[in-house]
Amino acid sequence: MQRQILKYPLVTEKAVRLVESENKILFVVDLKAKKPEIKKAVEEMFKVKVDSVNTLITPKGKKRAYVKLSPENPAMDIITQLGLM
Repeated sequence: MQRQILKYPLVTEKAVRLVESENKILFVVDLKAKKPEIKKAVEEMFKVKVDSVNTLITPKGKKRAYVKLSPENPAMDIITQLGLM
């Protein structure tokens, strides 16, 4: 189920700064995905605790989710686990 919600993680300069400074991971998600669904998908997929989810629809029509992880789950670990760093 979470495969349809989470499309792919974004790794831009801004996204990497968010990982390092705020313990957030940036995902492109399904346009219809709600915040609780995104939170559940991330928690199940990566076995971590999510503090909050903020969403944004870009001018290009894609939906981004800023997922803030709890302090005991470093975002850098997940980025490394995905092979993005």
